[in-house]
Amino acid sequence: MERRRNLDSVKILAGSIVEFLPGFDGPLPFELETGYIGVGESEDVQLFYYFIKSESNPEKDPIILWLTGGPGCSSLSGLVYEIGPLNFEQMRYHGTLPRLYLNPYSWTKVASIIFVDLPVGTGFSYAKTSEASRCTDLQACDQAYEFLRKWLLDHPTFISNPVYVGGDSYSGITVPIVATLISNGNDEGILPRIDLKGYLLGNPASSPAERNYNVLFAHGMGLISDELYESLKETCKGEYYDIDPSNALCKQNMQTFNQLLNNINSAHILESNCPLVAPKPRKVDGSRTLYETFHLKLDEQLYPFKCRVDGYWLAYYWANDKSVQEALHVRQESIGEWQRCNFSLPYIKTILNSVPYHSNLSMKGYRSLIYSGDHDMLVTHFGTQAWIKSLDYAIVDDWRQWIVDGQVAGYTRTYANRMTFATVKGGGHTAPEYRPAECIAMFERWMSSQPL
Repeated sequence: MERRRNLDSVKILAGSIVEFLPGFDGPLPFELETGYIGVGESEDVQLFYYFIKSESNPEKDPIILWLTGGPGCSSLSGLVYEIGPLNFEQMRYHGTLPRLYLNPYSWTKVASIIFVDLPVGTGFSYAKTSEASRCTDLQACDQAYEFLRKWLLDHPTFISNPVYVGGDSYSGITVPIVATLISNGNDEGILPRIDLKGYLLGNPASSPAERNYNVLFAHGMGLISDELYESLKETCKGEYYDIDPSNALCKQNMQTFNQLLNNINSAHILESNCPLVAPKPRKVDGSRTLYETFHLKLDEQLYPFKCRVDGYWLAYYWANDKSVQEALHVRQESIGEWQRCNFSLPYIKTILNSVPYHSNLSMKGYRSLIYSGDHDMLVTHFGTQAWIKSLDYAIVDDWRQWIVDGQVAGYTRTYANRMTFATVKGGGHTAPEYRPAECIAMFERWMSSQPL
C-alpha cells in the first residue's frame, strides 16, 4: 500500500503564508499557512489545509492534526466556530464581507493546529479524477496519515514535536484509526517517525449501539415521562432502533418517543430548533444564491440571530468571496460553490465501530481526552461513557467536578488506560463552540498533564 512507503525522496511543495485576510483589520497576529498536499495514487487527491502555529512556544508545543466531522464538513468550521483563533462577528448580512475578530479562547494559545479538509471533496480539497473522488473510511484515514507524513517532511523543524490527533462528531470513527496507523507505522519503522502522544475527541460517534442511550438521555433531561421510559425499557429491552418487526409494543412506544422529541434541537436541546448545518446553496436566478435570498426574506429576524445556524451562513459569504479565496491561495480547479458541510460526497462508511481501535491504543499506552457537551442528543454522554466502560479499565480519579473561574464547568473521571473523560456543562454537540472558555481551560490542563 502507498502509505507503507518511506517518503524520504518525495518532493513536496510548501504551503503559503497568509499575512492578511479579508474581513480582518490589519495583519494577522498569528502565523497562518495554507496549502495543498497530494496523496494517494498519482497524488490524484489534493488535500487543502490551514496550519496555525502555536502562539506560545511553537518549537516545542504539540501539533494537533484536527479532523472535522460530517463526514464532509470543512475544517474551516472547526477553525472559526470552535477552536481556532478567528471568529465571525455575529451580525446580520448586509451584502458586505462578514467581519472577523480574534477568538480569545483559541487552542492555538498552547498548540499548533493543522486543520485539514478531509475527506476529498470537503471544503477546498479536490480530486483530479472521478475515481479519486470516491472514498471510504479507511481510505480517508490512510490519506490523513500520508498527509501528515508529507507535511512533516515539508516542515522538518516540527518533526520532533509531540503530535496528537483530534476531532469531534464523526471524527470519533476516523481519529482512532488515524492514530492507530501512525502508531503502527512507527512500530514498522516507517519514516518519518511521528512522535504520537495521544488523541482527543469531542462528542465522538463510535458505534451504532450508542444511539440506544438517547432514551436514557431524554428521560434524564425531562423530555419523556417516567411511564414511557419504564415501558420502553420493558418492551424494547435496550434495543430501541433495531426493533424486531413482531415487537409491536416497542414500535408503538418508540413512535411516541419520536413524537415527543419532534421540534427538539438534537445538537443542543435547550436551543431553538433549527437545521444543524446550513443547506447547500444553489443559484435561484442570475445574480443571487439561495442563501442570499433566504437572508433577504428573514432580514429583520436575524439581529440578533434566532438560530445558531444563522451564524454558519457567514462562512458561506466569506469562503465564497473571490478575494478570500485569493488570500487563502485556493486553487482555481478546486473552486465550485464552497459548502460548510458537503453531505453529497461519494463517501462510503465502512467502519461502524471504532471501539476496538480505542482498545488497541489503550494497550499501547497512549493518552486520550474524551469530552462531551452534556446537552447534546446526537451523541450523548451516556453512550460515550458506555463504550469507555466497556474497555474495562480501573478508575484512578473518580467522578468529580472540574472548575473554571470558580464555577463548575463539568464532571470528569480518569481511567488506568490514561483516558480522561469530561462532560462540558451546558455544551452541545461541538462543545468548544458553546463553552469556549471552559474548553480552552480543559485543553490546556490536559495537554500539560494536569488534572482537569
